[in-house]
Amino acid sequence: MKLKQLSVFLENAPGRLYNATNALGEAGLNLRSLTICDTGGFGVLRILVSDVARARRVIMERQFPARVDDVIAIEIEDTPGSLANNVLKLFLPHQVNVDYMYALAGTGSSSGKAVMVFRFSDNDRALEILRGSNIRILDAESFGMLE
Repeated sequence: MKLKQLSVFLENAPGRLYNATNALGEAGLNLRSLTICDTGGFGVLRILVSDVARARRVIMERQFPARVDDVIAIEIEDTPGSLANNVLKLFLPHQVNVDYMYALAGTGSSSGKAVMVFRFSDNDRALEILRGSNIRILDAESFGMLE
């Protein structure tokens, strides 16, 4: 199950993050998770949002470049070594790379667990590998998102 993530490119300047997130809030869109990383003169805001198609329209209307990417979210035990030994180790023999990942606190049925969001070099292959393991793959409903 792949999720749709909105990636927004923001000039690295005061108020830009506020403007983007405020526009989404004013449109009644709920941010389910987010991360921002600095890449020099701009930042990439990655968001799981309640309605990604509507969020992209809102963001583009405000002149923020944005795209929709596929990501995979999983739930793992919140214990030392769980990420490396129960997840990342699965991909070593398959040469599937993690392009990026971020974590968020578990909520709902994931409470007490770690929730990890991944973008892989080959998301389809990564899903095959994950499905052959004991790892719970989260769907859009788990995040309160429209598909």
